[in-house]
Amino acid sequence: MTSIQMPQLGETIVEGTILRWLKHEGEAVARDEALFEISTDKVDTEVPSPVAGTVTRLLVAEGDTVAVGTAVMEIDDGAAGATEPAAPAAAEAPAPAAVPAAPVPPPAEPAPVAQPAASVAPVASLPDRGPRSQIVSPIVRRLAKENGIDLATLAGSGTGGRITKRDVLAAIASGGPPGAAMPSVGGPTGLAGPARVAPPAPAAPGAGEELVQVTHIRRAIAQHMLASLQTSARAWTMVEVNVEHLVRLRDAARSAFEQKYGAKLTYLPFVVRATCDALLTYPVVNAELRGDDLAMRRFVHMGIAVSYDQGLIVPVVRNADSLNVPGIARAIADLAGRARSHELKPDEVQGSTFTITNPGPYGSIASVPIINQPNAAILSFDAIQKRPVVIDDAIAIRHMVNLSMTWDHRSIDGELATRFLARIKENLETWDFSSELGL
Repeated sequence: MTSIQMPQLGETIVEGTILRWLKHEGEAVARDEALFEISTDKVDTEVPSPVAGTVTRLLVAEGDTVAVGTAVMEIDDGAAGATEPAAPAAAEAPAPAAVPAAPVPPPAEPAPVAQPAASVAPVASLPDRGPRSQIVSPIVRRLAKENGIDLATLAGSGTGGRITKRDVLAAIASGGPPGAAMPSVGGPTGLAGPARVAPPAPAAPGAGEELVQVTHIRRAIAQHMLASLQTSARAWTMVEVNVEHLVRLRDAARSAFEQKYGAKLTYLPFVVRATCDALLTYPVVNAELRGDDLAMRRFVHMGIAVSYDQGLIVPVVRNADSLNVPGIARAIADLAGRARSHELKPDEVQGSTFTITNPGPYGSIASVPIINQPNAAILSFDAIQKRPVVIDDAIAIRHMVNLSMTWDHRSIDGELATRFLARIKENLETWDFSSELGL
């Protein structure tokens, strides 16, 4: 008998949610055949079987969140003397959550932070805490902090009393547990925000309407985007770039490039290459604000926004500043392909220092993207269009594109943002990429 456990998919991953069983009790399974789909704080993925055999027991239900290492399934692999006792595995199965997960209501004011401990009302009696109550994943801790929830006041529904994301969401939906800190507006003013308003009860569908449950990925995206708006002091700047020579270069090289490198030659690798140079020239744009300090980097881990069937995900091209155009193109193609086939690892979607989104292929000509926290800015590369422009006092038709950037005014000022975009513009308009393409 082989016990299948919740796998450790990344260094920071401590739990996972069973999204869907692909194999059920009594069904035969081949080695490396997918057993179930799981969701972590970072990605969704399928878990393959390490053995061939027959599924004998499913130890947790779909939708349950369990800690890494928890037994979730048993497979009879026919190996004599290899039977494992079922009791310990069953004991590790989490108890069902006391309260179902609910959507997170948007806070009334931005940047919620917990009040100092002295302002928290005393708690008459703390809930019974289990032996694993101190095991809290990063996303659970962050979600509680952003919404003013005191984890010490929660009774975890996970294995051994562990506090799960579901517990925090339930506390948020109910207005917070007794003794939880209420959110306030952060910043120098210290102005207290208004009291949290309970979300209205969901209305029944009207004529011609259908209620479709929001997916867990959509909820996660909503939480991350809302948290970014609450955190950053957003500002926006755009420049127009003449990419006539770049269009001609790509048209001349695309066929040979694909044959040589096995990846399509899009415009995005050129933009990444030009942006990496600008980030190293203006490192504050590549920095991360940590309290009262800026973490300055001498490297670029470039996040690339990729749309897929579940929404949006941002895989990371690590050390993108050390790659040429072919290297960047192959890295993006690999990450985007595996993102759309749900094969990314959690560590591949975190750690970016800057992010680029590319809505141009869908026809967008100007965008105001939301910053991918904890980055200081995000660049949008929109559609390339033929436009009339003035060159040497004459009107000419050229391929033009808008590059726009949403940036955090807490660490970046308008002059720096404009100089940074001007550097990218200059690179794209003047660099000769032909040598990198082997022309």
